[in-house]
Amino acid sequence: MTASVPLQSLPLFVRLAGRPVILLGEGEAADAKRRLLDRAGADVVGEDAPAALAIVAIDDEDDALAAVARLKARGILVNAVDRSALCDFTLPAIVDRAPVLIAIGTSGVSAGLAAALRQRLEALVPADLGKLALALQAARGALRVRWPDMGERRRALATAMGAGGMLDPLSPTHDVDAWLATPDSPPWKGGAGGGLAADARADSQLTYPPPTPPFQGGEQVAIRLASTDPDDLTLRQARALASADRVYHSADVPAAILDRARADAARHCAAMPADPGTGLSVAIEMAL
Repeated sequence: MTASVPLQSLPLFVRLAGRPVILLGEGEAADAKRRLLDRAGADVVGEDAPAALAIVAIDDEDDALAAVARLKARGILVNAVDRSALCDFTLPAIVDRAPVLIAIGTSGVSAGLAAALRQRLEALVPADLGKLALALQAARGALRVRWPDMGERRRALATAMGAGGMLDPLSPTHDVDAWLATPDSPPWKGGAGGGLAADARADSQLTYPPPTPPFQGGEQVAIRLASTDPDDLTLRQARALASADRVYHSADVPAAILDRARADAARHCAAMPADPGTGLSVAIEMAL
């Protein structure tokens, strides 16, 4: 199996309101960073102030390198504008649908590409997407009552927010109360707006048998891959992996395929047992 490629950066959302951030430099680049920090509510300070983060937007190469060295010697995480090799963190392009934030980063490789992706997403993402997030927050209690098990709750939400679902984030309207009022329909049967199993009926490479004893409410998916390229995954296969609680796979399944599974899903290089447990279990093998 090919070794998994490590993340170049771990995306984080940091609350900066009222917190000091060092900003060094003058000119257009520094002004742009200051506007961004002001928007986040940060307290922009000078080099000698105590802070955990710093942004260096100094044009002169020698001066910039010296400033970065001084800041890093103090244990401060540094972003050096247009010097990606010196960056401890980078600032992504942002699509803001408060409280939803979509961040696009390229690890400092191409700000232009990140900006182009942001522009495309701005046109795709509804302006009122934040209202859906707030409605789901308000419905947390009702969600826990209806689906006490966290795994079932997550899969119900995934089904509702899938393409064409009642809460599809890219659709123009969302009604959380109406969704909660619909009768229960397990994902393997296909709920309102479809589901993994509904997709599976049209996909010969993805099987989705209904849970039967002794699976104790667990669900199983078997995927036979005809290609080692993750871009060749069908939509149904990708959705199954994205929803999996655990993944069982043969040794020849590429790491690039496994990386498409939920980041916190358990991964086992073994055959799926007869009773893998509750939640969604996915078994992957190569058909080559």
